[in-house]
Amino acid sequence: MSSAAKEGVMETVKTVFWALVIAGVFRTLFFQPFWIPSGSMKDTLLIGDFLFVNKMAYGYSRYSCPFSACPISGRILASEPERGDVVVFRHPGTGADFIKRLIGLPGDTVQMKDGVLYLNGQEVPQTPAGNFEEIKEPQGSKGNIPACANDPVGMGGTCIKQRFTETLPNGASHDVLNIGTRAQDNTPVFTVPAGHYFFMGDNRDNSQDSRFPLSVGGVGMLPAEYLIGRADRIMFSSAGKSLFFFWTWRSDRFFKAVE
Repeated sequence: MSSAAKEGVMETVKTVFWALVIAGVFRTLFFQPFWIPSGSMKDTLLIGDFLFVNKMAYGYSRYSCPFSACPISGRILASEPERGDVVVFRHPGTGADFIKRLIGLPGDTVQMKDGVLYLNGQEVPQTPAGNFEEIKEPQGSKGNIPACANDPVGMGGTCIKQRFTETLPNGASHDVLNIGTRAQDNTPVFTVPAGHYFFMGDNRDNSQDSRFPLSVGGVGMLPAEYLIGRADRIMFSSAGKSLFFFWTWRSDRFFKAVE
């Protein structure tokens, strides 16, 4: 190989190396891509939504880096999340990245009674918001089949869930879905410890969240160091098995704000 060819190869290697470094820094400090694989946050987030997570929102911990490799103890440049934020965090048990809505802040009491949320002993108001409808069919790369309030529904039929708009004490509003009576519709009173947070999915009957302990696959009370960032905006959304099936992209979800 000539010296000119060797120099060309080295320049290519350097370019690729620095491109990877820049991409790694961007992902670690600013925005992390996240794909929604499950239906626990319907109808706020659908299976196949692709979004970027704002990692500057809450500061940084060792979980801000891929493979939890950041040499950070606790959190630095920390900011407190707000009730109602949609948050990506590292699951303390499995190490997977989860996305849920922040419901309980440190010191809060949280309880579900007959499917209605109570915060600090006060009922959180819900108003009917029509039905959420989708086709009962395999969804996403995992082929998840949605549960329906009107089951039994055959494949290809219309799957219906009741939808309500819930308004938290700080005025933040979001939709929640109801499928039917479930064990998690009635819970004991949870008290959120200092430095911890309580999360729930908007698809309340189909979410492993802080209502369930880690021992059964839930989230439990999440320590602050596991926070990764806030979901602010959906970039695009695919209704197919892959994000790359552009012909299945949902035209109404480009650059849609996460509320």
